[in-house]
Amino acid sequence: MHILIIDDEKNICSSLSGFLNDMGHSTKTCMDGDSGLQTAIAEYFDLVFLDVMLPGKNGLEVLEQLRQAKPNQHVVMISGDADLQTAVRATKLGAYNFLEKPLNPDKVILEVKNIDRHQKMIREVTDLKKLVEYEYTMVGNSPALEKVRNEIKRAAPSDGRIMIYGDNGTGKELVAREIHLQSNRKNGPFIKVNCAAIPKDLIESELFGHEKGAFTGAIKKKCGMFQEADGGTLLLDEVGDLSLESQAKLLRVLQENEFMRVGGTSPIQFNTRIISATNKNLAEEINKSSFREDLYFRLTVIPITVPALKERKEDIPMLAKHFLTTYSLKNGKRQMNISDKALEPMISYSWPGNIRELKNFIERLVIMSDSDEIDHQQVLNIFPESFNHHYLSSQGNDEVVEKNLSLKEHLEIFEKELLTKEFIKAEKNVSRMAEALKTDRPNLHRKLKKFGIKT
Repeated sequence: MHILIIDDEKNICSSLSGFLNDMGHSTKTCMDGDSGLQTAIAEYFDLVFLDVMLPGKNGLEVLEQLRQAKPNQHVVMISGDADLQTAVRATKLGAYNFLEKPLNPDKVILEVKNIDRHQKMIREVTDLKKLVEYEYTMVGNSPALEKVRNEIKRAAPSDGRIMIYGDNGTGKELVAREIHLQSNRKNGPFIKVNCAAIPKDLIESELFGHEKGAFTGAIKKKCGMFQEADGGTLLLDEVGDLSLESQAKLLRVLQENEFMRVGGTSPIQFNTRIISATNKNLAEEINKSSFREDLYFRLTVIPITVPALKERKEDIPMLAKHFLTTYSLKNGKRQMNISDKALEPMISYSWPGNIRELKNFIERLVIMSDSDEIDHQQVLNIFPESFNHHYLSSQGNDEVVEKNLSLKEHLEIFEKELLTKEFIKAEKNVSRMAEALKTDRPNLHRKLKKFGIKT
C-alpha cells in the first residue's frame, strides 16, 4: 500500500516509515497539518496515519477536511495524550481507528492488514458491480436496436403486461431487465423463471409455492416466484412451453390477481408486473391448440420483438469489444483488443445462435489467446470450416482452391454447419431439433455423434 504519515515528531515519522517499508509498503511523511492535508488531497494514498496534535491545522481539522475531499480515505488517528472525548469525535468524523502512542508494532501490523483486506474486498465488490453492469447492458446503436430501446422507454413506466418475442440468444432477458430498471418497480426484485426448464408437475409449486406436506418431498413451506417478485417484476421466460394445464392455472391467477399455494387454503394477493418472453410464434401455437388464446391476450398488452443479430450486424464491433472487456475482467486478464481486420469475418458470419453464440465465441478467444490483441487468423481458427471456406472464397483467397474438396466433402461441411446451427437453436434439445428438421431422432443422434456435435 501507499501510506502517508502526518506527525510533527521526526522520530515517529522515521520509525513508523521504516517499519512500514519493512512490511513492503511505500510511505511519505509530512510534519504539519497544512502540508499533510494538501499532500493527502493531491495524491492517492491507501492509508493515512494522522497525529492529533499538529502545528497549523490540528489532526481533527485535517481529518474533517480530508473526509470532505476524499470520503473513502482510510485514516488512522494517533496520539500520545488524547482523551476518550477526542477519540469519540475522531470516530464520528470518520476515522477508521484510533491508536495511542507509543505505537505498539503488533497493533500497527493488525491495523494495516485489516485495512489492506478491507480495500481488497472493496475492489472485488467494485469489479463485481462492473461485471454486473457489463452483463446487463444493451450494446449497440443500430436502427433495429434503437427501435427496441424506444419501445422500452414508452412501455417501462406503465404496469402493462409485456410479451417479448425473439429467437434464442437474442437477449430477451436483457430487454426484460431494462424494462424493470426503467420502471417504477426498479427498487423491487426482478425474478426470472424458465418455464421450459421446470417439469410440468412442479411448475405450479415453483410459481405459487407450496405448504409443508402438500406432496411427497414438501418438507417445509415454500414461497413461489409470484410472492418472491411481489413489488417487482416477474419474467416468465419461454412461456410458450407451458403445458395447457399450467396455462389454465396461470390464466386464473392473472384474472383474479391472487394465487393459492399448493396445499394451501387461503388465497394470497400479489402486486407483481408480469413480463413474458418466447421464441415461438404464439399465433401459430394458438392455431395448433398448443397455447390458449385467452392467456395470450392476458399476457400480450404490449408486444416487443428483439431482432436477430444478423438484422443488426453494424452492432457486432461494439458487442465484440464489450464482451472482450467482460471476459477480460472475468478471467483476470488485462483489457484485450481486437483488430479491424479480425472483425471482418465476424461481421460476415450469420450467427445462428445470435448474441449468445457471439458471447461464447469471444469468451473462447479470451481464454485461448496468449496476446492482448485478437488478430484475423485467431478468429478464423475457431469459426466453422464451412464458413471459412465461403469467407475465404469471397475474399479471393487461393487457399480455398487448393483444398480441392469433393462434392461429398462439401455436402458434409454444409450438413455439419446446419446441424450445429439447429442444435444451438434448439438449446441442445434433440426432440425439438428433430421436429424442426422433419427427421427422426435416432438418425439425428447418429449424425450429431458423427460430427462430434453431441457426445
